[in-house]
Amino acid sequence: MPSYPRPISSRLPQVGTTIFTVMSALAQQHGAINLSQGFPDFDAPVDLLSLLEQATRSGHNQYAPMAGVPVLREAIAAKVQALYGASYDVADEITVTAGATQAIFTAVAAMVYKGDEVIVFTPVYDSYGPAVELQGGKVVYADLTLPDYRPEWAKVKKLITRRTRMIIINSPHNPTGTVWTADDMAQLEALVRDTDIVILSDEVYEHMVFDQARHESVLRYPGLAERSFVVSSFGKTYHITGWKVAYCLAPRELMAEFRKVHQFNVFTVHTPSQYALAEFLKRPGWYEQLKALYQGKRDIFRQALGGSRFELLPCEGTYFQCVKYGAISEEGDRAFVERLTREHGVAAIPVSAFYPNGDDHGVIRFCFAKSAATLEKALARLINL
Repeated sequence: MPSYPRPISSRLPQVGTTIFTVMSALAQQHGAINLSQGFPDFDAPVDLLSLLEQATRSGHNQYAPMAGVPVLREAIAAKVQALYGASYDVADEITVTAGATQAIFTAVAAMVYKGDEVIVFTPVYDSYGPAVELQGGKVVYADLTLPDYRPEWAKVKKLITRRTRMIIINSPHNPTGTVWTADDMAQLEALVRDTDIVILSDEVYEHMVFDQARHESVLRYPGLAERSFVVSSFGKTYHITGWKVAYCLAPRELMAEFRKVHQFNVFTVHTPSQYALAEFLKRPGWYEQLKALYQGKRDIFRQALGGSRFELLPCEGTYFQCVKYGAISEEGDRAFVERLTREHGVAAIPVSAFYPNGDDHGVIRFCFAKSAATLEKALARLINL
């Protein structure tokens, strides 16, 4: 292949291959158990797969409406009303997206102008910053405080300036597994009151909150909901990350701007998946089953590692468990997870990858969204370190 004849000025010069790709490739190379990337190794509900086949055979194979098929948007509206008491207009305030990352990028692209500032909380999921930078915005980092990764609202307040356009929040939180409280939401609500700041709330793990705690969705707080894009993921909820189907909720004025971008960067989403999901959302009891499933896996994982030299950090939600490994090694977290993969056959993610400057606190992240057999095999290796 000929090379491009001119120098390229990258719009994302600091961005390389993601740590998730790197660790998954390393796991495959060494035949390691992959507890790094956040996806289940078990299949979707059989009924949902049957509904997908039924949808394809029923002729739902052409373009869906840009905002999503009406029956799915109606099912989403019914869900958020039942769970959070929030009313969203099916026609103008709900959009089906090609995964949550696309929804997040689209919301940022719709709202952030050159020179705008966007506050994010570190450790931060790696798609937020590049989405802001591609719009010419500036990312402003607010550190969550170790060891329980809580927001310090007094410090957040000091980061707000006249150029602050957006605050991106994520609860339950990836990578730390912590869950924001009602007090956190009240403090955020107070901070943005009487401002033009927009909230982007990444709630893809909304149904994975443990120990009888309640998910404090932005949708429960009118003062936040009125200025928020709220994103959730069918991929996370139904073990179908490869389907790449999610949705975004927003007041009609915000959603109108969102759709202006959505129609040109995606336009529409896989049609038969939407019909299958619309029907499956009518099935009762799934969210309770999902919570019980992952709480059970979390408890097994924590109980086993409790007898190891790993130090467990809080896990209040998601399907991620963070640990400190200082009693095992003094290596940096990247070096430690690479050795863990090569020599002990278990892949994890270094949490330094979620900090803009690679801050290394000696913490790594495991994903426990795996079958009982996979977890048993991985834990047998980890507890012997």
